Amino acid sequence: MVLFDLPVTTKAERKVATQFRQFLLHDGYYMMQYSCYCRICGSYEMAEKHERRLQAHVPEKGSVRTLLVTEKQFMRMKILVGNYVPNERRMQSEQLLLF
Repeated sequence: MVLFDLPVTTKAERKVATQFRQFLLHDGYYMMQYSCYCRICGSYEMAEKHERRLQAHVPEKGSVRTLLVTEKQFMRMKILVGNYVPNERRMQSEQLLLF
């Protein structure tokens, strides 16, 4: 899971933030909420690989954090207000088919 808060005051900052979000999407992440992106990794080694890729594309300004959660922990997440986004629904149905 990638959580970030990037400056978007100037046109140049907005461009950097957009490029970072585009990198996340092209690297297989999906947006759970604005500034919160997730990606499924099949193993801890794969998660480390994507974290290294992420570090290579982190903007110079702002705050970017990662959080590694297991499938079981992720599935226990509760939505207090709102609904699952389409990618989450698909992911959950795929998870159920795998087990």
